[in-house]
This record gives sequence, structure tokens and C-alpha cells, in this order.
Amino acid sequence: MRGGLISGRLNEENGAIAMIVPDVSVVVPVRDEVESLPLLLEAIASNISDSNFSYEIICVDDGSTDGSAEFLKEQAQIRSDLKAVLLRRNYGQSAAMAAGFNYAIGKVIVTLDADLQNDPADIPLLLAKLAEGYDLVSGWRHQRQDAVVSRLIPSKIANWLIGKVTEVKLHDYGCSLKAYRSEVVADMNLYGELHRFLPALAYIEGARITEIPVRHHARRFGNSKYGIWRTFRVMMDLLTIYFMKKFLTRPMHVFGLLGLGSMVTGTLIGMYLTFIKLALGESIGNRPLLILAVLLLVTGVQLFCFGLLAELLMRTYHESQGRPIYRVREIVAKSVK
Repeated sequence: MRGGLISGRLNEENGAIAMIVPDVSVVVPVRDEVESLPLLLEAIASNISDSNFSYEIICVDDGSTDGSAEFLKEQAQIRSDLKAVLLRRNYGQSAAMAAGFNYAIGKVIVTLDADLQNDPADIPLLLAKLAEGYDLVSGWRHQRQDAVVSRLIPSKIANWLIGKVTEVKLHDYGCSLKAYRSEVVADMNLYGELHRFLPALAYIEGARITEIPVRHHARRFGNSKYGIWRTFRVMMDLLTIYFMKKFLTRPMHVFGLLGLGSMVTGTLIGMYLTFIKLALGESIGNRPLLILAVLLLVTGVQLFCFGLLAELLMRTYHESQGRPIYRVREIVAKSVK
């Protein structure tokens, strides 16, 4: 388990307590899906058991009010494969996924929605693709069963835009059905609404990413928790991802460049106005260019200072956590006999 109190199945070996690590941890964020949960749990269990993988199911209740939390609590007391994580209130899907990642102990982590639109029968396909050497396998809902205007069209536009900005070419960023190697998830911290950008975050960490077509079913119970209103939040998060991808370890490169450009432009305008004043004897006190020159110089100094502060914060962030600025995939060396 990454973070929090250690919780899992234990085994006695030579008088010591050892953690039994399952092959797969299935993380399911839950919000008001009490009707879907019985079918979902059975479908996950049957499909993974048939593939001969050991597994655990981690359902994270994100402030449900329809009895989902009570159902999960009851089932977790009678099922050895289920762990129920009940959040105090509704924190959002990113927080629910982060909680699931923290309490997962499997070698591979699979995520999917609780509304039965993702098909648990596709989990073995993701695991097989992951075994080919990838670090993250994302599902692609190539025959998506959602409303065209409110879901499909905005999703296609968002997927195209995210691919352009992040340089991670996926058909379907919004599909929750994904499989991760646990070490990839351990390197990622989720804040705000960044769950939809997990492939981009993994790419920043150097992960090998691919996608495969998966099934998608129409919603059988309840209503969708998402709509076209989330577009603004996606755009703001996309700007965050772009900055993290380009300047996470070198923020001075963006703030310093902008500040330098602003100061140089302001200086050139100031020199021009000085020439007019001294050489030509013209008045410059009422010229808008004078205000612009001063504004550019002040703005340039501020941006440069922002860059220095950002550099200090980034160094503090990495050094305080002992977090390196690189990731090692593997080490190969000839053994000495």
C-alpha cells in the first residue's frame, strides 16, 4: 500500500507477518450506484478469477446518499476480496481514485466506473496488453453509448485538444477503464480534477502507454454525474498539465523568458521616447507609449521574480520529498563473478 495505514491480507511465515500481494487491485470510485454495485462486484470477481489472477476489489464511496456506502460496508464484512473505503463526504472523482490508489497493494491497478458502462470482461484484455511491456493501457470506447450533443461531441473535441497539448495520442481520454503498473501510480499525485489526465501524468513520468478498444454499455441505472458543464474545468486542468509537462523542473524558463522579453521591449520603447525627447525636443508626457514602457518594465521585473520564486519552490518540493527529477526504467549491468 502507498501511503496511509497498512491494510491487507497477512500471512504467517517463519514467525513473521508478510503481506500477500495480489496480482490485481481493481479500484472503483462510487457515487450513488447502489443498484449497479451487486452486479458489478460479481462481474469483476468472475472475470478476474477465470483468468487465474489473484485480486482485490477496492470500492471508494465518494459521499453517496443512496445507500451505496451501507451496501459496501456490509459486503466488505462478508467478502474477503472486497475492501470498502468510505470517504467522509463527496470530494470528487480525482480524490476517490487517489484514495483507491493509496489503499491498493496489487502489482497491477485497474480502474473502472461503477455504473456498469465499463465492462469487467475487458479487464483480462487490458492485463494481457500490459504484459507486453507497457506501463499503462487505456480503454478506448470505440462504440460509445452516450448522448451525442452533451457527451460525444464535447468528448471528441476534448480528446483532440488534450492530445495536441500533451502529445499523448489517445482516442479516448475519458474512459475510466485503464490498467497501470503499480510503480507508475506511485509516482503520480492527484489534485483537483486531474484524474482524466492520468495518461498525460504517466507520460510525464516516462511511462509507456497504449490503448485498446473496449466495450461500452448504455447506463442501466440512475443518471450520469457528469455533463457539458465540466468543459471549463477540463480546460483549466489542461493548462496545468501543459505547464507541468513543459516546465515542471524548470519554471524559470517560462517566467524568465516572458520577463526578459517584457523588459527588453519596455527598454526599447523607453530608448525611443528618450531619443524623441532629447534629440527632437518633443513632449512625451502625454504619450501612451510612455505608460506602456513603464508597464512593460514593471511587469518584466515581476515575471522574473516569479520565476525565481518558482525555482525555489520546485527545489524545495523535490528536495523535501527526496523526489528525483528523473525516473529509472531498469538497470542493466554485467555481473562480476
